[in-house]
Amino acid sequence: MELSQQGYLVRGLWVLLVLAAAAAAFEGRWELTFVALATLALALAPLFLAHWLDITLPVPFVAAITIFLIASIVMGEVFEFYERFWWWDIALHGSSAIGFGLLGFIFVLMMFEGDRFAAPPWAMCLMAFGLAVTVGVCWEIFEFAMDQWFGFNMQKSGLQDTMGDLIVDVIGAAFASWLGYVYLRAKDPSFWTWPIDHFVALNKKLFRKHR
Repeated sequence: MELSQQGYLVRGLWVLLVLAAAAAAFEGRWELTFVALATLALALAPLFLAHWLDITLPVPFVAAITIFLIASIVMGEVFEFYERFWWWDIALHGSSAIGFGLLGFIFVLMMFEGDRFAAPPWAMCLMAFGLAVTVGVCWEIFEFAMDQWFGFNMQKSGLQDTMGDLIVDVIGAAFASWLGYVYLRAKDPSFWTWPIDHFVALNKKLFRKHR
């Protein structure tokens, strides 16, 4: 997808990151400069990956990734929102679990070329659920490794923080799997299935057996 095809919100957020990096560099705040540029690079990475895989990403999906990265890295770490708001980490873990659950379901659907009858709905949703939870577990392992090897404090309160994050991940993944189940059972597009319907509509070549 061309960068110019992104919505005003997405391009505005990219410009905001560039301006933040420039302002931080002017003031000699090199850590903030690096964080802003790293966030921008991570936000652009899915677009280049999608171009390489010949996949079209919906604009709302790109916007959600950009907002999540800013909320997590810039606001969460730099401006200490994790410490200021007890629910910040929970909200981010929950939203990311839903996102990875939807990605997992779309990936499973791609494996069957869009044929929603190729496998039982519960089996397809279970695979999506497993992928989302696995990503959450891997992230907790990453946090533990960073704390142990480099003396970071990513796990905050240790076991309680880890288990709380995993519980939220499971709930978010379960919700995304439910959305996938609704999609498989629905005859027409609906409010609940529009993220999946939108992606399928933009990438029809990957869902040749879609019915």
